[in-house]
Amino acid sequence: MTTITSSTPNSSSATNPVSVASNTSAGAAGGSVINVGTLVSELVAATEAPQQSLIANQTQAVTTNVSALATLKSALSSFQSSLAPLSTTSAFNALSASSSDQTVFTATAGSGAATGSYQVTVSSLASAQQLLSGAFAGGSTAVVGTGTLTLSLGSTSFNVTIDSSNDTLAGIASAINSASGNPGVTATIVNGTDGAHLILSSSLTGAANTISVTVGGGATGLSQLAYGSGNTANYTQQSPAQDASFSVAGVPYTSASNTVSDALSGVTLNLLGTTQTGSSVTLTVGNNTATVQSNIQAFVAAYNQLQSTFASLGSYDATTNTAGPMMGNAVLTGTQNQIRQAIYSIVGTSAYNSLASIGITTNSDGSLSVNNATLSSALSSNFSAVSTLFSSSGGIASSLNSEISSSLASGGTVASYAQTLSQQENALTDQSNQLQTQMAALTASLTQQYSALNALLSSLQSTSSYLSQQFAMLPQVQARPNS
Repeated sequence: MTTITSSTPNSSSATNPVSVASNTSAGAAGGSVINVGTLVSELVAATEAPQQSLIANQTQAVTTNVSALATLKSALSSFQSSLAPLSTTSAFNALSASSSDQTVFTATAGSGAATGSYQVTVSSLASAQQLLSGAFAGGSTAVVGTGTLTLSLGSTSFNVTIDSSNDTLAGIASAINSASGNPGVTATIVNGTDGAHLILSSSLTGAANTISVTVGGGATGLSQLAYGSGNTANYTQQSPAQDASFSVAGVPYTSASNTVSDALSGVTLNLLGTTQTGSSVTLTVGNNTATVQSNIQAFVAAYNQLQSTFASLGSYDATTNTAGPMMGNAVLTGTQNQIRQAIYSIVGTSAYNSLASIGITTNSDGSLSVNNATLSSALSSNFSAVSTLFSSSGGIASSLNSEISSSLASGGTVASYAQTLSQQENALTDQSNQLQTQMAALTASLTQQYSALNALLSSLQSTSSYLSQQFAMLPQVQARPNS
């Protein structure tokens, strides 16, 4: 601080401060007068704050809308998934096949099946051959012999070489099981009170899949394991190689397998037992009402979930004065209106031309409920009308599927709104970047201006200090004494 000293009557020397824009000890002659960095920072912050606050608020609003739109898109996609089993006529073409006695056979219907009832009789089931050898008193570890065994299953054969490393009954069984080219013959050892037995089992059913065993020349010990036409003494047949024998609608048929898919067009039979003489089991092929009813129930559940999402996004809580993120949003209200219009539409001219007519009604909160008894009755009495209600060109499921696909597709309402939000995000990012650039320029400008002012004030302070020193060196002016 610079001071000027003067003399006044009846007083000694006194100091009267003269401030030169400094509030620190740095105000000494030649020192800095203004804290330029702090001053500029505060001025820039004051200029930037309201603009940055506006951008931040707008960015938050856009981010909220983006998140809300993502929730809406996800809900629409989930709901659309429930429409797939109902939106095409082919989805309603699925048939089911049932048996009046599932201990005799079960059945499934596929492409090409036709509705109808058929009487089925089953005389015998297909079986795989199993052979039990005679007893080997020495047990499974007793030596049988060496040489070559040739085993056949149907038309396929393979060789097994038996030498000193595997010439026991157990070794022969292991060699058969691990042989290259084995089409399905399994060898097992069973031990009894009379000794060890070799069991040969086929994995293939049918009369053509018989097992035979031949022995290479000179292998006398292995001859105990030979089996074939005219040479069956070494084994007892436990189970024959046998075809299934049955009839459908009085037409006889045989099959090497108990799973039969070529006896009745589009229907697969799984034979499990035989029928009593003179009796039959009913095979019924009809519309798959159980699956369709389940698909309709899933559609209702998915709609209720979508309705819950609509309510959450567009809600308003008067108690807390809290609005949903898309309350009043045209995209949300437009989507709701389209879906509700389809839900409550009238399709066709039959008695089953609306959701209400098949037992699907609206609750007070906008959700749907299903009366399963009414729905089951509609499917049983007029399956075609229910199919038309959902899957025809103007059907409820097909219309909803088309509208949602259009909305989510490029150029649709949801997709267009998403693009708008993306553009807003980019614009706000640009504004934020521009503001930062402007503030950097303002910082540089103010720093230059206040640095120059600081230099000027510093110079003035130095001059003031010099003048103060000069005044101090002048002779003191004495006051005249009172007379």
